[in-house]
Amino acid sequence: MNYIDEVYERVVNQNPAQPEFHQAVKEVLDSLRPAIERNEEKFRRDALLERLTTPDRIIQFRVAWVDDNGQVQVNNAYRVQYNNAIGPYKGGIRFHPSVNASVIKFLGFEQIFKNSLTGLPIGGGKGGSDFDPKGKSDREIMAFCQSFITELYKYIGADVDVPAGDIGVGAREIGYMYGQYKRIRGVYEGVLTGKGLSYGGSLARKEATGYGLLYFTEEMLKSTGDQLAGKTVAVSGAGNVAIYAIEKAWQLGAKPVTCSDSTGWIYDPEGIDVALLKEVKEVKRARLTEYAAARPSAVYTPGKGVWSVKCDVALPCATQNELHLEDAKMLVANGCTAVCEGANMPTTAEATEYLQKAGVRFCPGKAANAGGVATSALEMSQNSERLHWSFEEVDSKLKGIMVNIFRNVDSAAKEYGMEGNYVAGANIAGFLKIADAMTAQGIV
Repeated sequence: MNYIDEVYERVVNQNPAQPEFHQAVKEVLDSLRPAIERNEEKFRRDALLERLTTPDRIIQFRVAWVDDNGQVQVNNAYRVQYNNAIGPYKGGIRFHPSVNASVIKFLGFEQIFKNSLTGLPIGGGKGGSDFDPKGKSDREIMAFCQSFITELYKYIGADVDVPAGDIGVGAREIGYMYGQYKRIRGVYEGVLTGKGLSYGGSLARKEATGYGLLYFTEEMLKSTGDQLAGKTVAVSGAGNVAIYAIEKAWQLGAKPVTCSDSTGWIYDPEGIDVALLKEVKEVKRARLTEYAAARPSAVYTPGKGVWSVKCDVALPCATQNELHLEDAKMLVANGCTAVCEGANMPTTAEATEYLQKAGVRFCPGKAANAGGVATSALEMSQNSERLHWSFEEVDSKLKGIMVNIFRNVDSAAKEYGMEGNYVAGANIAGFLKIADAMTAQGIV
C-alpha cells in the first residue's frame, strides 16, 4: 500500500462514521498523488500527510440559552482549528441542523487549501452549531449567539483564530457575537470578520463570495477562448453567495435563470430579478414562493430540480452534496459546458467524475468560492491598520485575487500533467505552499 492510501485508511479508522470528512480527505489525497510521489520518502518520514489530515485541535462545547417562552434550550457546537502553518486559523461559523463533527472537520480541512490559494497569510479552521436560526426571534438569536461566544471566546483572537459567517450566520449574528466578545474581553480587535460597516466591517464583504465566483468563472472561460457574456446560468441557493453570484452574472453579461431554497426552486426565463430576490430573502426573510407570486414570468416548483434547466454554466451555491450524479447527467444532456462551485463541496464525488469525463470544465469550491475568505482577510488587514477601504478598492483586490487563483490552479494542473483538471490543480497549488511552510517550521 502506498503512502497516500495508508494515510486515507488511517483517517477512516480514526474518524469512524464521518462520511463528509472522509469524502473531503479522499478527494484531496487522490488528486495530490503526482505531487506526493515526487517527494514521497521525505513526506512519509516527516508524517506530513498525517499531520495535515489531523486537526491541531477540536473544541466541542454545549450552548445553553433561553427561548422566548422561558424554556432552556441546549445545542451542540464546535470549533476545529485545523492548520495555522501560514497564518491564524480562519474560517466561518455555520448555524444549521446538519452541523456535526464530520461536517465541521470536512469544512475545516477544505479551508486549509482554500486559504492557501488566496495567497494571503491565513490558516484553516471552521466552526458551527446545530442551532437553526430559522423561525427564531431576534432576541432568541442574540441569546444563542451570546451564549455561543461565551464558550468560544477563550480560543479565538485577532492573531489566533478569526471566525467569519457561513450558512445561517450573517451580519446580525456576527454583530451579536462580536458585541459579546468585546464585552467579555474588554478589547476592540478584528477577531470576527463580516462585521457591520459601522464597527470595522469591510465594504464588498457581503458580495465577495458570489462576485469572486463569477470573476473566477469568467477567467476560466477566457482561458479557453470562451466568454461569460451571453451565457445562460443556472444557480442553486438563495443565500448570500447565490444572490451576489446572480447579481455579478448580470453585470458580466450573462443571464441567470434559476435559484432555490430548502423548500423549492425558481425558473425565470426572463432572468432572475435581483432586486426582488433581495427583497424576499434579505428583507422579508421569506420563501421563494413570494418571489414567484410577485413575478409573472417565474415558475416555482416544490422540492429539487434546479439542474434540469437548460444552461451553459452551472453554479451550485447552496450546500454540500447537492449536485448528484443524475443532476450531472441532466446538465451534460442539456449542453452545460462549465460548473464552478459556489458552495463548499456541493458536487458529489460521482458527479464530479462524470462531469470531468464528459469534458465539462469543473472547478471546486476551494478555488472558485475563495473570494469570501479572501475579502475576510482584507477586512483583517483594514482592522489592523485602522483603515477603511472603498468598495472599488476591495472589489479590485478581490478580482485580482480570483484571477491569480485561477492562473495558479491552471498552472499547477499543467505542471503535473493534468491540464484542465482544476480539482487536482487547486489541491496541488494549495498543498505545496502549506507543505513548504510546515516543513520549514519543523515537527510541531
